Amino acid sequence: MGKRTAEISRKTKETDITIKLDLDGTGKADINTGIGFFDHMLNSFAKHSFIDLEVKVNGDLQVDGHHSVEDTGIVLGEALKKALGDKAGIRRYGSSVLPMDETLVMAAIDFCGRPYFNYDLKFTMPRIGELDSELIREFFYAVSYSAAMNLHIKQLDGSNNHHIAEAAFKAFAKAVDEAKTVDPRVQGTLSTKGSL
Repeated sequence: MGKRTAEISRKTKETDITIKLDLDGTGKADINTGIGFFDHMLNSFAKHSFIDLEVKVNGDLQVDGHHSVEDTGIVLGEALKKALGDKAGIRRYGSSVLPMDETLVMAAIDFCGRPYFNYDLKFTMPRIGELDSELIREFFYAVSYSAAMNLHIKQLDGSNNHHIAEAAFKAFAKAVDEAKTVDPRVQGTLSTKGSL
């Protein structure tokens, strides 16, 4: 199997984003989105997915963080899709129920080639650090549709907004790590149809 890497750039009137990733990395991260808490979440994603990740974002933060966060999700999804290629040999499915103090969040994914998004996180504050909490949904929605993957994120318990967000990103990371893992038992793609 060749290197599972990708570099994607996307430039609009609102954002200029470049993402590089290596699916078979060690979790090294170099993240700069201009939004401190979002950087923290993406660093957590890289660390717990064992994806080497570089993210450079120059966005219209003088407006707000919406375009930067959503467009980062779009580019990350495209990079995941490109790096996975034809998905031969991967486990395809991944899930994690992740605890963080009082919080418990479940993430489950299927790299099936058909986008679907199901989300249930309950934030009680409009902002976590510099990040609008409603943008967390926009980020995961954008990732799921750009990567053409099925993504479910559910809060099972929790009250601290920082913990809920971080548990979601870490659960997503653990699910991605499981689903992207090459399994020697998988011949071709893990599908009765023969392709994904």
